[in-house]
Amino acid sequence: MPSRSPSKQQGSSLPISLEEKNVEEEPYWVKMFDELNAFKEQNGHCNVSTNDERNKYLGQWVSNQRVSYKKNALRSNRKQQLNSIGFIWDQYDHLWKEKFNQLCSYKVQNGH
Repeated sequence: MPSRSPSKQQGSSLPISLEEKNVEEEPYWVKMFDELNAFKEQNGHCNVSTNDERNKYLGQWVSNQRVSYKKNALRSNRKQQLNSIGFIWDQYDHLWKEKFNQLCSYKVQNGH
């Protein structure tokens, strides 16, 4: 008897396949990406705080994207989409580099 892969169409209580899960998550991911684009248009950046009460869910979503990226679990098309809008993957590394560049500019201008 041929084995059948579990799916919710079969009424199985087994988990859905990874492919089916990705298809189900896609509309939510697109919705949140659109919200992030709107946030960037208003604020000039993509760094949504998880403490921002007005954007609580967006902040959590942004944080989840960073975690997925660090675990190498973020699909490449999503990574490319986030890169296309200037998404910063590591806020602390970005801030460090920004401050270091400011220090270098200061040294050039002031000689010390």
